[in-house]
Amino acid sequence: MNETKAMEFILIGFSEFPDLQIPLFVFFFLTYLATLTGNVLLMTIIRLHRHLHVPMYFFLSTLSFSETCYTFAVIPKMLVNLITGEKAISFTGCAVQMFFFIGFGGTNCMLLTAMGYDRCVAICKPLHYKVLMSDRVCSHLVAFAAVTGFTLSLIDTYFIFTLPFCGGKEINHFFCDMAPVIQAACTENNGIETVIFIFCIMVVFGSFSLILLSYLFIFNTILQIPSTEGKRKAFSTCASHLTVVVMHFGCASIIYLRPKSTYSLQEDTLISVTYTVVTPLLNPVVYSLRNKDVHLALRKGLGKKL
Repeated sequence: MNETKAMEFILIGFSEFPDLQIPLFVFFFLTYLATLTGNVLLMTIIRLHRHLHVPMYFFLSTLSFSETCYTFAVIPKMLVNLITGEKAISFTGCAVQMFFFIGFGGTNCMLLTAMGYDRCVAICKPLHYKVLMSDRVCSHLVAFAAVTGFTLSLIDTYFIFTLPFCGGKEINHFFCDMAPVIQAACTENNGIETVIFIFCIMVVFGSFSLILLSYLFIFNTILQIPSTEGKRKAFSTCASHLTVVVMHFGCASIIYLRPKSTYSLQEDTLISVTYTVVTPLLNPVVYSLRNKDVHLALRKGLGKKL
């Protein structure tokens, strides 16, 4: 066991593009900087403007915080690897990175589910909204999302890192994701992969199914609104959330809900760039540009005249 703990993995993601290490570093660094700036700005705006102290923006602020931590688990190490050429990561460092990556990723899935429920209550049960979405209920939903996400992450990480790893192993990825680390083990892991797949279904497919259910109720209610303007206004409150959901769960499904026979680690690396680098930036961009309340608060914060 001591020998296993002392072992290092080699992250060989992007090694196929030796001439692009600096351009990739610049691109990822600027994107990461924009992501941090956007999410911190969004959290600050929501905190400073009292008219945004409602459940929808409470969940959005929490999602921005979770997304910031989610990217911090992966991108800084990737940037260091790109600029220094040092690809090694310790056994413990790999386990810690996976734990936080899966934990915040699972939390994000369930926060998006809570946001879908919030929109469902706001549109379908407007008269009961304040009771059904009280501060206590919102706090409990966030706590449940975090506890569940990190509990499942702990179980996944434990199962994976109790596998036998023989000597130095290359991981065909730019961070310690589940499938590449499992494939680096020196044993057949069908049982472990089945357990991991079940947990992924519980988080990804389960969360997405609840969001779909919320939107079935939402669309049914919207169709009953007599005026076109009323329908447009009701749907516009969901547009930003839908955009983020499609992007987030689309990438997660491609990576984590596929049969083993369809794995292509090279393709997975490129898709992973989308959900580790691009999608976290999408959250503040979509909500800042498409949401009138946030847009207005942003303009006021910057001192611009309406």
